[in-house]
Amino acid sequence: MKKHFVMFAISLVLAVSGFTANAQEVSNDTVPTVQTSPSNGDYYQGYTRPLTFNRMIPPYALEVTFNKTVHVIFPSAIRYVDLGSADLLAAKADGTENVLRVKAALRDFSRESNLSVITEDGSYYSFNVKYVDEPMKLSVEMTDFLHDGEATNRPNNALQIYMQELGQESPLLVRLIMQSIYKNNDREIKHIGCKRFGIQHTLKGIYTHNGLLYFHLQLKNSSNVPFNVDFITFKIVDKQVAKRTAIQEQVIWPLRAYNNLMLVNGKHTERMIFVLPKFTIPDDKMLVVELNEQNGGRHQRFTVDNADLVRAKAINELKAK
Repeated sequence: MKKHFVMFAISLVLAVSGFTANAQEVSNDTVPTVQTSPSNGDYYQGYTRPLTFNRMIPPYALEVTFNKTVHVIFPSAIRYVDLGSADLLAAKADGTENVLRVKAALRDFSRESNLSVITEDGSYYSFNVKYVDEPMKLSVEMTDFLHDGEATNRPNNALQIYMQELGQESPLLVRLIMQSIYKNNDREIKHIGCKRFGIQHTLKGIYTHNGLLYFHLQLKNSSNVPFNVDFITFKIVDKQVAKRTAIQEQVIWPLRAYNNLMLVNGKHTERMIFVLPKFTIPDDKMLVVELNEQNGGRHQRFTVDNADLVRAKAINELKAK
């Protein structure tokens, strides 16, 4: 009995060994070894298409040196600056918002670099920068114009750069709306204003477009004394404030301004456009617009109710007279 059991065990071991060997042999035959080579990145693995020339924004040529500073004047405030390398130094000129000063950080750098600037009106500017001993252009003024994609090899959406505070509105369109309101000079509102000491400050119209409010203001100086503007504020306040009660004020800060004046000469009339974020006024509150004179007392103040605000004229098309 023991002899038969030993023979059965040996046969079983041999059978299992043969099955394992056959399985390994089949596995080696059915799963080939794949060798992969690292990507060199030249062809992007075939998943992209090349950029064509008409999608390129041609850069301006800018020369810098170590001993002199180049100033670039833009048509609106600078919001973003990027330097291509540590060979360049750039910063806004002290006391200005639209002047950029650029110079070389070291002498005779050989590598060409680049400079990119985005301005408040949504414009994008690109520069190729190289070092020269004596730059020919030390002061550069960037022309403010609307680009045609076909004529200048620029994409038509080159200026469509959006700013967070304007929401979904293009800065370029905001500027065009302000220009259109200023040029048309319509008087949509005739009952809101203030007149004191020979100065008349009136609200000519309220307009709305894409979540923004446009206030058209006029300042008329009937006196012979110039009026120096200190500041103008928009704030929501309570209509009636009981004594010994703290005044609750909510200041509405303008997002953009067109023809923002600092001086109105005697016997002159000037107009301004201010862009504010969309808001409404509760029944127990009102909007107060205050204009203060610098080093003077001819301050102007008028109020706007919610009924006037909700009647803001919608802007559906841009046209100038």
